[in-house]
Parts: sequence; C-alpha cells; structure tokens
Amino acid sequence: MELAQISVLAIAALLDFLIGDPWNWLHPVQVIGAWIGFYSRIVLKRLTTPRSLKFAGVILGLVTIVGTGAIAWGTRAIAYALHPVLGVGVESVMLASCFAGRSLRSAAEEVLNALDPKNLDAARSRLSRYVGRDTESLSEPEILRAVLETVTENATDGVMAPLFYAIVGAFLPMGSAPLALAYKAASTLDSMVGYKDPPYTDLGWFSARFEDYLTWIPCRLTVLTVALLSGTPQRVLRLCVRDAPKDPSPNAGWSECAYAAALGVQMGGVNTYRGVIKEKPLLGDPIVPLTRDRVQQAIALTRWSFLLWLGGAIVGCFWINKVTHTRF
Repeated sequence: MELAQISVLAIAALLDFLIGDPWNWLHPVQVIGAWIGFYSRIVLKRLTTPRSLKFAGVILGLVTIVGTGAIAWGTRAIAYALHPVLGVGVESVMLASCFAGRSLRSAAEEVLNALDPKNLDAARSRLSRYVGRDTESLSEPEILRAVLETVTENATDGVMAPLFYAIVGAFLPMGSAPLALAYKAASTLDSMVGYKDPPYTDLGWFSARFEDYLTWIPCRLTVLTVALLSGTPQRVLRLCVRDAPKDPSPNAGWSECAYAAALGVQMGGVNTYRGVIKEKPLLGDPIVPLTRDRVQQAIALTRWSFLLWLGGAIVGCFWINKVTHTRF
C-alpha cells in the first residue's frame, strides 16, 4: 500500500464522519439503484419461468457488481493519470460514499430526538423512512428496538464490510474505492431484489446469496471486534453462538446479536410488515432495559470498531512498507 492509499482511507473516513451523504448530491447508490430498477422492470415484464428469471438474475448481479467496480477503477485511473492529488481526492470521495456511518448515526438521532412518550407520532413517522416494518402503532420500547436493530444490522453491511473491502483493495493494484463500490453494488442488489417473496423470488436469488457470501467474513470480524470492545468477549461470543443461528439470515443475526450481548439488551420479537405479523428470534439476554443510551452506545461501538480497523490497516501499511524498503 502506498502513501496515497493511506491518505484515501483516512480522508474518506473523515469525510463520512463530517459530511456523510448530502441529500442534494447524486450518490453512486442512486445510479446503481436506477439501473437495477430499470433492468428489473424489463425482465419481469418479459420473462415468466423460474429458470429464465434466475438466469436474468445472475446477469443482473454480475453486470452490476463487475460494472460498478470497473467504472470506479476507470474513473480512479483517469484521475491519477491527470494528477496524483486529483486521484487521491476523487478516490476519497468515491470511497466516502460507501461508508454509511454518518447516515446511520443521523437517522437514529432523528428518530430519538423526535421520541416523546406523550406523543409518539413524530417518531413513528420518521422511523418509517428507515425501516420496512409497520410503525403506525409502535410503542416507545418497540421504536427503540426498531432503531437499535436497524443500527446494528446495518453496522456490518453499511459500515464495516465496505471498510473491509476498502482495506483489501488498498493492498491490491485496483485500489480501495473500486472494490468497496463493487461491494456496495452487491449490497444494493440485495436490498432491492434479494427477497424470497414474489416477484423477486427467482430474479433476486443470486444477488441475495452472493451478498451473503461477500458479507460473511467482515460480519464475523465485526462480531469479534464488538466482542473485544465490550470487555466481556467470552460472554458475547457465547450468546452469539447460542442465538445468532436462529436468525434466517447468515449475517444479520450475528451482527445484531453481538451488539445485543455487548449492550446487555435483547433484540428480536414480533414485527408487522404490511399487516403481516412475523416473529424474529430473540437475540441476547435482557439484562438491562433498552433505552436511548443503549442506542447511542451501539453507535459508539460501531465508530470504535471502524477506527480500530482503520488504524490497524494504516499501521500494517507502514510496517509492510518499512519491511519492504529495508529488504530491498
């Protein structure tokens, strides 16, 4: 990893912390989402058999993921060819768009700031922007649980997994942004078409499965990091082994359970989606009640995990460069 890649990681992290994703800026995910929506509409109108839809889903997944990475790599290469400083700036902005730390924090605080025990309508309305469950009749504890589950589930695929691939990319010729954006494309595919319910059952199967594979390693590393930061790693890991496999998702349950165990709260339970009641497995033990402070602590855990990985990558880079230069 060269000094430029260290700068990209540091600048991108700082941009996400200070600015996040401005609403009036065109975001790469919006472009990716527009392409996925366009392709999906055409395919769902013309194809009807499960086999043809699955094949179309493979094409959608590969073209979107590889295409996103290739476009990012080309943009990066052109910017560096024009000037190294321009290259660092362009790649830093691209990489910052992959991190959702500021967005998650802002979304959680938006709901928490509107949370009034005497009038929950404002909090319910703001929560509905960020979760898929029905929010019209949620109580205060249920609102807090929804916020915490959103923060902890997305901590992996929205923050830590993009950072993982950015770090991996920094040690490769392709760079941080292309690999992180390719993962972001996979995550966007999963969120848009990776459903078991019609009409995406067949079209989205590849995207859902592939995203699960891509997230598996960074999710487990996140669990280990949260466990270490909790101060009671053995207890956290024991609860994760006990409860996380109950969740149908190979990653979301582990991420949520790690935070629940670290915070001493319990997540999961009954949720309603478009009037349909679904019960999620209980994760963790209810040692303490779920409060606003616990949500803030979850956000802090993600921030410290992010900084720990980032710092480790930078230290590792300097060590590798020192060893390489000393040897040659």
